[in-house]
Amino acid sequence: MTSSTTTKTYRIGQIVPSSNITMETEIPAMLAARQLIRPERFTYHSSRMRMKTVSKDELAAMDAESDRCALELSDAAVDVMGYACLVAIMAMGPGYHRESQKRLRSRTEENGCDTPVVTSAGALVDALGVMKAKRVVVVAPYMKPLTEMVVDYIRQEGIDVLDYRALEIPNNLDVARHDPANLPEIVASLDLSNVDAIVLSACVQMPSLPAVAKVEALTGKPVVTAAIATTYAMLKALDLEPIVPGAGALLSGAY
Repeated sequence: MTSSTTTKTYRIGQIVPSSNITMETEIPAMLAARQLIRPERFTYHSSRMRMKTVSKDELAAMDAESDRCALELSDAAVDVMGYACLVAIMAMGPGYHRESQKRLRSRTEENGCDTPVVTSAGALVDALGVMKAKRVVVVAPYMKPLTEMVVDYIRQEGIDVLDYRALEIPNNLDVARHDPANLPEIVASLDLSNVDAIVLSACVQMPSLPAVAKVEALTGKPVVTAAIATTYAMLKALDLEPIVPGAGALLSGAY
């Protein structure tokens, strides 16, 4: 006997730097965990922009390719698109995530497929607003000048970054190799006394998901990452309940 109800499957599109190997593991991992408690199912579809070294020039050249990626993914009629590079957006100047999201969505409209677009940069800023986090600390893998650019971008959005740590890893594949088990110790070196939330990874390439629950338990503070924020934004764009077990406060169902 066949069931009369069909489980809805959503197509998740990702615009990904060519050297990024984490966004296509952490977002599916979170949505797979969600599938254990909710009926919706997901498939994953990516388009890549060339980038190997995390430098301002390479990031700007990469961002110019995002329009092509949005077109390619709209050919597949994905249900939502996520731009999976936080620093590329933030390096383009304050508030650029709004411009990028609007432009990329217009590319999908021109292709006859009006698809909501989220960026990891916009998702992180919005997530901190949802969490009412006015004071944060940030961990980022970038060289110090790029990290300071990210910190300034967050501050321009009205969020006070009280402390931050730049891990200064220039090669993007090396960023992916950073062991998330090191993150609790890195966070312990930051001043958390007046902090509302911890941004454990301001980068969708630096793995962080395995450390989120531990850092929340050790610090008593809510923890968010760029990948967690992007997952939240995608679920909201799909009008689905933003809940994922084991993915920190933002996806706990509290928001």
